[in-house]
Amino acid sequence: MYCRSRILCLTREILPLRNKIDYIKIRTMSQGESADFKADLKKRLSPIQYHVTQEKGTERAFTGKFNKTTEAGLYTCVVCNETLFTSETKFDSGCGWPAFNDVIDQKKVKLTTDTSNVGANLLLLITNPGMIRTEVQCGKCDAHLGHVFKDGPPPTGRRFCINSASMNFHPINQEK
Repeated sequence: MYCRSRILCLTREILPLRNKIDYIKIRTMSQGESADFKADLKKRLSPIQYHVTQEKGTERAFTGKFNKTTEAGLYTCVVCNETLFTSETKFDSGCGWPAFNDVIDQKKVKLTTDTSNVGANLLLLITNPGMIRTEVQCGKCDAHLGHVFKDGPPPTGRRFCINSASMNFHPINQEK
């Protein structure tokens, strides 16, 4: 996410409350603060988290810490802590990354066409239209999360293939 003069950049300060509601602090950043924001992110995030969320990178398959997580809970954006996915929609797709068949709310993510894996090879794109992917970004902070494909299970038929490095996991305590 690149901040421009007078554009709202979202930064969140999470204040834990008894009822577990998060308050969001949103502030306006000037052009000079943009570099400070990026420097802060580099300090706060691990190198792989920064690479994935800010440089649209990808962690290696089967290396992410949430790939095999089956515990009940919520998945949030590692940059702004926006709640994105729930364990109820997570499934094992065998792709090597955490997979979900839906988001908590469609407004929480941005979906954009991604042809970065094709480069400038237009012939490759014409002969293999399946190489066009749909990028998934956080709706609040524009962090790159992963990609969504149309080969998921019912009822949505979608597979949100999300990098573990772009998320935090918050387990839900289930009392018996």
